Amino acid sequence: MDDDNRKATTKMGSEIGAKEALKLRARKKNKHSVWWGLGMFGLVGWSVVVPALLGAWLGHWMDKNHPATHSWTLTLLITGLALGCFNAWFWVQKENNEIDKDLKDDDN
Repeated sequence: MDDDNRKATTKMGSEIGAKEALKLRARKKNKHSVWWGLGMFGLVGWSVVVPALLGAWLGHWMDKNHPATHSWTLTLLITGLALGCFNAWFWVQKENNEIDKDLKDDDN
């Protein structure tokens, strides 16, 4: 085996070892249950659905009471959906930051 192959094999072994250590650390530190995961899934789902439904409801009310050349229902539904997606992204990003912080704390 030449020197380049030996270095590549050593590097690959180091990467595999680091990933395995990360998995073992995550299993050992697993403080979240299946119910927590389902709850987070529900939180993300509802954070998208509620603003979209509120936007559709408000848009429907505006279409009935203040007719315009464009559809308020469609406009506010899309606005609510965009706000809901931003809200869901915020929650997922917050959880991801907490996971990253825990991993950095474990490394120190």
